[in-house]
Amino acid sequence: MIVVMALCQLQGGQGETLPDIGVNWGAIASHPLNPPIVVNLLKDNGIKRIKLFDADPWTVSAFSGSDIEVMVGIPNEMLKKLSKHKNQAENWVKHNVSKQVKEGVNIRYISVGNEPFLKTYNGSFVEITLPAMKNVQRAISKAGLGDQIKVTTALNADVYDSATDKPSDGNFREDIYDLMKQIVVFLDENKAPFLVNIYPFLSLYQNDDFPKEYAFFDGNAKGTDDKNVHYSNMFDANLDTLVWSLKKAGHPNLSIVIGEVGWPTDGDKNANLENAKRFYQGFLKKMANKKGSPLHPNTMVTYLFSLTDENQKSIAPGDFERHWGIFRYDGKPKFSIDFSGQGQDIMPIAAKGVLYQENKWCVIKNKNDKQTLGESLSYACQGGDCTSLGFRRSCSNLDLFGNASYAFNQYFQINDQSVEACDFSGIAGIVTEDPSKGTCFFPIAIQSSGNILRAMQNVNGVLIGFALIFTFFL
Repeated sequence: MIVVMALCQLQGGQGETLPDIGVNWGAIASHPLNPPIVVNLLKDNGIKRIKLFDADPWTVSAFSGSDIEVMVGIPNEMLKKLSKHKNQAENWVKHNVSKQVKEGVNIRYISVGNEPFLKTYNGSFVEITLPAMKNVQRAISKAGLGDQIKVTTALNADVYDSATDKPSDGNFREDIYDLMKQIVVFLDENKAPFLVNIYPFLSLYQNDDFPKEYAFFDGNAKGTDDKNVHYSNMFDANLDTLVWSLKKAGHPNLSIVIGEVGWPTDGDKNANLENAKRFYQGFLKKMANKKGSPLHPNTMVTYLFSLTDENQKSIAPGDFERHWGIFRYDGKPKFSIDFSGQGQDIMPIAAKGVLYQENKWCVIKNKNDKQTLGESLSYACQGGDCTSLGFRRSCSNLDLFGNASYAFNQYFQINDQSVEACDFSGIAGIVTEDPSKGTCFFPIAIQSSGNILRAMQNVNGVLIGFALIFTFFL
């Protein structure tokens, strides 16, 4: 198999990055970047904080000796076990925290659960999140790491709300009010931060009447006034709604960390490169000027969402879910962003050492069989990723046959360019000329831990697969 080394285009590079800025890295993708490549990508761009959604040993160990501060996550599916069994929490800490710290990984936070109180979960994690947090905290303290590592839980901003558009009317959600007070007490007692995800984009997406300018930081929005305070952007108003909620819960001085904030670049009419660039430029400038919100004037540790696109995330919330990355799936930057907050029009440094699969794509060949075309297009989208197709999206310039080619290629690349994955009842074929058109990019799959691991498991079993992967990338 021919592999192509990705060339890194240095276009100005990055200066000194804001010390309180980090990024999220999720790997719900068919071909995620290998952890050592991600570590170097962060270093090259001066980013010194990373938030992960699990504690995969190979991923976490890649940060050993890197001086990058790490937040590891515990998936919601593990909460029940950790809430009921203290020994399970101790074992988890032993193997996923203590071992990694001993080997030089700078773990700073543990997020027990990820947005566990979303209303879409129908209360599945309400009774078990805090007990799991307490058991993990006990295990961390028992391991002698209580001063170094703080236990928290990543919460969506919907855990608090306001009956009006005024932050001062904010309070924790009625159905979980008592629980949130207990969590706040737990965090305060252990000197851990309240970890919250705030998304101005979602307010715009969910409400056609939401004033678009209020989602950005340009000062062009009409805004809202509350108790002699003027709010010119939704982020500040949302953050101060939390501040009021904490005050009413009796813990006004609890520290706050922004777990996720960002803007997607595709999959919706408002998700595009222009808006993403505008959002980040305004937000990072705000952070560089050390301006928090009116009631929280100091800046805080903030994790941008996110590092790379994830083409296998659930699109139940919206097609944009697969396009939050500042970088593409292969670590190439999408738009100019100055992580120092100085507003320079510079591109981030691309990932180095990325190995691509062959320069070939799958496209439609026979355009006459309309019935097969429709069936094949539907099948390809179910097994691939068609979220860039549609009105005001990056591939809206394609006709029906272009849509089919895009869908076929996505399916083909996700399946590692298998010949069998480019047939579609005989109407598709493999080409070596890039079919990308305008803003519509036809990707080539990369070599990654994800697809190599699957191949190893199929042939040799799980343990042998891990061993071979480790050897391959040394």
